[in-house]
Amino acid sequence: MRLLVVEDEPKAGDYIQKGLSESGFVVDLVRSGTEGLAAATAMHYDLIVLDVMLPGLDGWQVISALRKSLDTPVLFLTARDALADRIKGLELGADDYLVKPFAFAELLIRIKTLLRRGPIRELEVLQIADLEIDVPKHRVTRMGNRIDLTAKEFALLHVLAQRAGQVLSRSAIASQVWDMNFDSETNVVDVAIRRLRAKIDDPYTAKLIHTVRSMGYVLEDRG
Repeated sequence: MRLLVVEDEPKAGDYIQKGLSESGFVVDLVRSGTEGLAAATAMHYDLIVLDVMLPGLDGWQVISALRKSLDTPVLFLTARDALADRIKGLELGADDYLVKPFAFAELLIRIKTLLRRGPIRELEVLQIADLEIDVPKHRVTRMGNRIDLTAKEFALLHVLAQRAGQVLSRSAIASQVWDMNFDSETNVVDVAIRRLRAKIDDPYTAKLIHTVRSMGYVLEDRG
């Protein structure tokens, strides 16, 4: 497994990298928040160890940017033990929080626990090409243009976007959006897809919702 450590204190960073490498992980170490964000978005990591106080971007800014597109587990490291700081880190999307100084054995067990658990949080913003879906706000834009959807249209788009690139059968869509058993004589899914396409695809050259004959529908960028 590959881990990213973002730590500007030379001794602490080297110590963590050495210990984790000796524990069997592949470990990349960077010294600033700017480098950390760039590395995290350029390569897949199974977990990120992120210091809060960093040059460039601080840990709060890094995780805020990461959570727009990535659900990689993040373990915060900080010398600040204030409850408000711990709460802030968790609210921004951190998976765990370890206060310095700490025993390496505790860091290792927390990392292993997070890796076993895996990411459990749903992404708040989903993006496919120029389509952006802000899940908590139920806000959809394409090329920066606001698209107003009904509750069912949003639910349908959300289901497709969660599994972008994967063909979903009509029965799977019906069970998730309408909580109903699919009847082959019912065209509720096809009608809903047509209405959604009219808003998501028709005004734009590049189409994102595609029909896969005899199988169902898929949301993906084929450009």
